[in-house]
Amino acid sequence: MKRMTFSSLGALAAVAVVAPVHAQDGEAVGEALAEQDSRRDGGGRIGRISPYIEASQVVTAELSPGNDVVTYTQVAAGVDATVQGRNTGASVSIRYEYNIGYGDASDSNTLSGVARGYASIVPQVLTVEGGAMAARTRVDGNGGSTLNPLIDEDSDSRIYSVYAGPTLHTRAGDAEINANYRIGYTRVDAPDAVQTAPGADPIDVFDESVVQSAGVHIGTSPGRPLPVGLGVGAGWVQEDISNLDQRVRDMHVRGDVSVPVTQSLAVVGGVGYEDVEVSARDAVRDADGNPVIGDDGRLVTDTSQPRQIAYEADGLIWDVGVMWRPSSRTALEAHVGRRYDSTSYYGTFSYAPNRRSSLNVSVYDSVSGFGNLLTTALANLPTEFNATRNALTGDFTGCVDGAEGDNCLAGTLASVRSSVFRSRGVAANYGVNLGRLSTGIGAGYDRRKFIAAPGTILADANGVVDESYYVSAYLSGELGRNAGFTTNAYANWINSGFANSGDVFALGGSAAYSQSLFDGLSARAAVALDHLDSEISDEDLTAASALLGLRYDF
Repeated sequence: MKRMTFSSLGALAAVAVVAPVHAQDGEAVGEALAEQDSRRDGGGRIGRISPYIEASQVVTAELSPGNDVVTYTQVAAGVDATVQGRNTGASVSIRYEYNIGYGDASDSNTLSGVARGYASIVPQVLTVEGGAMAARTRVDGNGGSTLNPLIDEDSDSRIYSVYAGPTLHTRAGDAEINANYRIGYTRVDAPDAVQTAPGADPIDVFDESVVQSAGVHIGTSPGRPLPVGLGVGAGWVQEDISNLDQRVRDMHVRGDVSVPVTQSLAVVGGVGYEDVEVSARDAVRDADGNPVIGDDGRLVTDTSQPRQIAYEADGLIWDVGVMWRPSSRTALEAHVGRRYDSTSYYGTFSYAPNRRSSLNVSVYDSVSGFGNLLTTALANLPTEFNATRNALTGDFTGCVDGAEGDNCLAGTLASVRSSVFRSRGVAANYGVNLGRLSTGIGAGYDRRKFIAAPGTILADANGVVDESYYVSAYLSGELGRNAGFTTNAYANWINSGFANSGDVFALGGSAAYSQSLFDGLSARAAVALDHLDSEISDEDLTAASALLGLRYDF
């Protein structure tokens, strides 16, 4: 049995997703204590800060193909905080964990969490926002990022991402003016050599990238002053990826119109010009023409050669659609048009019949690198949330439970290959709060068609398609005033189009129970069963895990 640690990342819309635990282990017990930390000051600010420490004993037993058993002592410290004011809003969940292994188990440490917030520099005019995420996942030989909690030393990968930028909102007469700028950074610390199937090429895992975006839009609403709404806008996005000096650059300008049909329904459309270009350099070659691999396990970029075009599309873009908002709790926006030299579909639907339940569906289509996709997903998270965490480890699962409904980093972790791709898919989730109980389910599909320059080491990746599917569900609640529980289940599939790369299937579930003892101290117990079927390996892996520990909420 390989030395195993626990994954700290699962995302409802990732290609292989550890199903979200609605609340971290012990949260149901500590909710009353957390409420005591809530406070309102003269500025209208509401805050909740909940620091904690934990100490636990973890055992993992391999059920197949072997029967090894490993144990850990786990110590952790973290804080969950939410601040909402008149001109500020932020939520933070951060945790540092250290695992002390015994026998064949190795020591490990992990920093995981998520943060999202904003601050108004000029109220209702100029706002600065930002977000960050740190997590750990598993990298398989097909380049997929699976989130099964069984990770060995050869597949352990750390993902870090952060972004920030200002947003301007003002008016000039009847015209509404919106502008924004955002800069983000993403890094993947991956193992030097990812195990691949026999005959498969080495995986060039994403290293790091810097992404910048800017946009401006000026528009009027129907009836102010014309019967229809008119607008004009422009945007720019550029991602610079360190692997082979890849670059994605997208610039556009367009005009749009909104024609009201009824008070709740409008037909919308737009037309404009867009210039998209993806380029990269080749790898350094040795005397035999083979690519040179650096000490970090990634291809060495040949900076002496000119940049080569992998993809370009410029010309007319257009789309038409509908916007339907029959109430403040229901909204539908659906578009079809022409972009990236092909038909494009995108849209969103949200439905919240009451404060206790919500349904969210999104359809997306973009050309991007891994970093841009992740920072965009971070920016779409709400600023008021509770981060969901793994029942056994307490690690961030990639999803948050917010006032606007459950939200996940949809589709972002389907692959950590460095190649740029066109990503299309759909993600849906439904959550409901039943008083003492909370439950939810999520499902999604993500399709990535990779883009690479001909004549380079990545040329074989051009046009290859990876597909991923997932479904997950959770149930959590309180058992009286001093106890709580969480349960979850998940199933995830990765179908890779790369030759000899193999598919991956992950299935499992977990349950946790917490009991308040006194003065913020609670006892914790959790069990989990996980199965990983990967064609990269000759044998499937099934393991059961259990945890006993104590938690103290300050």
